[in-house]
Amino acid sequence: MDLDLTGKRALVTGGSRGIGRAIVRALIERGATVAATYYHEGETASELIAELEQSQNGSFAVRADVSNPQSVAELAQQVSQKLGQVDILINNASIIGQAQLQEMPLPVWQQIMDTNLTSVYLVTQAMLPMMGNGGSIINISSNLAVVGMRGKTHYSASKAGVIGLTRSLCKEVGKQGIRVNVVSPGIIETEQIGDLTPEQRTRYAYLSALGRLGQPEEVAAAVLFLASDLASFITGSTLAIDGGVGGIAAL
Repeated sequence: MDLDLTGKRALVTGGSRGIGRAIVRALIERGATVAATYYHEGETASELIAELEQSQNGSFAVRADVSNPQSVAELAQQVSQKLGQVDILINNASIIGQAQLQEMPLPVWQQIMDTNLTSVYLVTQAMLPMMGNGGSIINISSNLAVVGMRGKTHYSASKAGVIGLTRSLCKEVGKQGIRVNVVSPGIIETEQIGDLTPEQRTRYAYLSALGRLGQPEEVAAAVLFLASDLASFITGSTLAIDGGVGGIAAL
């Protein structure tokens, strides 16, 4: 068994930037054909589209709002027509925000929940009929699901929900030979932390047992492992990619 994914067909939500983009690249490098979603039109989406076309293996990008049932139904139709089946599903699409719970408007809470958690329900439900024995579902959560952070109650709750969904879903689809796992990143060098001050970056790096921030490619490597036959008896697990931050409450 190895990490060769030649012939596998994968769907990655939120594939135009950050961790999602690194996952898309890693899957293609290992031989998979990839369908990747993006939401915002712009430079990153154009680069994703071009990159997938250059792979010349049938990979493609789809603009989709994965929190919207109709958009997900259209996504499923395109994936079914172009891929036929899905061997690997990575639910990565996510947004983050900053708001104290006491001051948080309900629409802000709902937007985070719909994008980060309801999307996992919608996309997974739509893709399961295309998955079979040997299929792997990998849901991207966050170490904030267990550590928590001031101003991130909505985000932390949504990511904790992803873990709970995964634990239950693995018991529903295990007999079909489908595995369901979570990758839980810590502070990773992506666009989402671009507004951190140098002092904040130093502080977050200090919290890591390794003394640095993580890279998107390191999260992608964990996804590759869970997608591959090397993880054939792993399901319902949460793999933390956080440099050893763990349960530190200082966040």
